[in-house]
Amino acid sequence: MKFSLSKIIPRKIAKRIDEVVRIILLVVSVALFGAVVIDYGFTLTKAETALIYDVYGIAWWCFFLDFFGRLVVQWFDIKRKAMFITSVIGICLLLSALPRFFPGLGASGILQDVWMVFSHKYFIIPLLAILSVLNISKAIIEFISQNTNPAMLLAVAFLIVIFVGAILLRLPRSLADGASISIIDAIFISTSSVCVTGLSTIDIPATFSTEGEIVIMLLIQIGGMGVMTITTFFAVFFMGNSGLQNRFALRDMIGSGSLSSLISTLIYILGFTIVIELIGAGAIWLDIHGTMGKTLSEEFFFSIFQSISAFCNAGISNYEESMTVLANSSHRLLFITLTVLIILGGIGFPILVNLKNALFYNVRRWFRLVFFRDTSIPRYKHLTNINTKIVISGTLFLIIAGSVVLGMLEWHYSFRGMETSDKVIHSIFNAVAPRTAGFSSINLASLSLLSLMTYSLLMWIGGASQSTAGGIKVNTIAVAMANFIAVIRGRESVTLFNREISPESVRRALATIFGSLFVITATFITLVVVEPNLSPKALLFETISAISTVGSSLGVTEHLCSTSKVLIIILMFVGRVGLLTVITSIFREKEKPKYKLPKDNVIIN
Repeated sequence: MKFSLSKIIPRKIAKRIDEVVRIILLVVSVALFGAVVIDYGFTLTKAETALIYDVYGIAWWCFFLDFFGRLVVQWFDIKRKAMFITSVIGICLLLSALPRFFPGLGASGILQDVWMVFSHKYFIIPLLAILSVLNISKAIIEFISQNTNPAMLLAVAFLIVIFVGAILLRLPRSLADGASISIIDAIFISTSSVCVTGLSTIDIPATFSTEGEIVIMLLIQIGGMGVMTITTFFAVFFMGNSGLQNRFALRDMIGSGSLSSLISTLIYILGFTIVIELIGAGAIWLDIHGTMGKTLSEEFFFSIFQSISAFCNAGISNYEESMTVLANSSHRLLFITLTVLIILGGIGFPILVNLKNALFYNVRRWFRLVFFRDTSIPRYKHLTNINTKIVISGTLFLIIAGSVVLGMLEWHYSFRGMETSDKVIHSIFNAVAPRTAGFSSINLASLSLLSLMTYSLLMWIGGASQSTAGGIKVNTIAVAMANFIAVIRGRESVTLFNREISPESVRRALATIFGSLFVITATFITLVVVEPNLSPKALLFETISAISTVGSSLGVTEHLCSTSKVLIIILMFVGRVGLLTVITSIFREKEKPKYKLPKDNVIIN
């Protein structure tokens, strides 16, 4: 027999109480974040510290009473998928409550150390922060259900994270000794991190402390995985089920194939991210250990930072010197690892999930066939979907073609002095990095005009849809090329890999290409007018790099005026959120007309 609050008090009153409680918890969550920011970023007096800890105490009591109150009232309504996480949070809350309710038990002996752990700020504050994120995530997900335009929600979510990131980067503790940063530069770096671009108007290692670099790393991770992906995960797993409207919107945002696979897609996104980044960090550490004059903890942090930046295709580095120094030191494993991480991040989560499913299916079929002579498992030829085929084939073509072209053009120039194996590695690395990581092992200003054109083309195309990469995407180019071939051959339908492409996909591909070229042209002309003293070639390169969220530059970023910085910030934001997404978030979708206009032919060519 289910027990609910409505059996004790009237439904309307219960609903009103629930609404009031949610508002209180949302206010407490926001206040807690403010307290954490102040506690983290400033040196406080004893009175100010005591006030901050009062906020922590109030927040703890609010979360404790709410959690166990709902646990008692709504125990049978907790979803099975959320049961494990609910139990973990409950146990942590219970452990943090023991020193409060039974302080005498920890007066001496081994319990004294245990009580100190459960009452320590490094145990309490992260727990409160997680609960705050859950409440804010739930508010965001419920906001979706109010028939909100998903495109607008995604854009606003990125803007909020950028704004919060800029505030954190201006905190005194985030800055190195004697360093300062202007508001526009803080917004620029925050935007570059969240939009995983990599452009920087300042020297990041010299400007920010370790705490500031941690903020940048977290912003990169949030931007790479997607703000809505993270908030959706929290809402679905920690707060139970979500509405049908929510699921449709979130399915489109993360590229899930169906409503039923929404949960599994979220798990795979987080799982792939954690596993790949940890393996990448380990490989980087093995290469740089004992070679950079850093302590062990500094080496670990450097490895984790580079791994996250590479997989999220951010291209931001916390290395004090140029990456070209590492290239000249023959850190082969480092650049090979960065190359693999950039490729995996640029492929996209849906493609990785599809490849995983196909691989596991074939391995399981082969295992049962060899060891058990079981032929009951059928052999399917189309385990990989059309998006996977487009992305894999397009990525391989661009990597091979880009590596060959850059290698031929720069073999005796930018790559001179390197061993043959290093030339091959850096040819591949510098063909992969423009899509769209922004790392570079050579001085881009020294590249020939043809090499810069190749670099710019790779930046403009970018990686795959639903990935951490930018650009107009491999999928877009593939559909546009298929449409071109269909027109040349006189076909009415557009086909790829024995599949007919929907007219909607063709229209969106052509609109994306036209919109990207229009924005690049308009911004480039504006920058040339605003920055008459800078090289037009460098400004065009900067424009393509910004809208493609690459981060490569010919050295003009730090010389931009405030107006130009604002333009680049807008470009980075549009490039990360998506041009069509930004446009559709501004203009409401009109109702489809109930009539059709007469058809006519327009003379083309």
